[in-house]
Amino acid sequence: MKRFVLSLVVALAIVVASLIPVPEIPQTDIPFADKWAHWVMYGTLTLVISYDLMRSKSLSIRNIVVGAVFAVVLGGLLELMQAYCTSTRSGDWLDFYANTFGVFCAVVIVLIYKKMHAWNRGC
Repeated sequence: MKRFVLSLVVALAIVVASLIPVPEIPQTDIPFADKWAHWVMYGTLTLVISYDLMRSKSLSIRNIVVGAVFAVVLGGLLELMQAYCTSTRSGDWLDFYANTFGVFCAVVIVLIYKKMHAWNRGC
């Protein structure tokens, strides 16, 4: 459990940010700013999980997939909790899709890193 402290801190921060009441957010000129925020949060979570796996020398494809599934499930559960357990937030399928896309992009980055790192060790 100690080796995943950073991952747990990031996951807890996402849980808190997803469930606390938020004041009215001013409109921004950035299209889909809310979706970009979801993409960044869940991509970051997946990268941090992968970093913790790398530090513990457990960065296998299986563990990367398990970490990615954890992040996707967390995102889905939080969207459901926003929809059914809060009065100030609402669940949104597009948020869930943005979460999942962030996880997917992070997994691609990790797999590219893993492939390049293995290639460099072979030289």
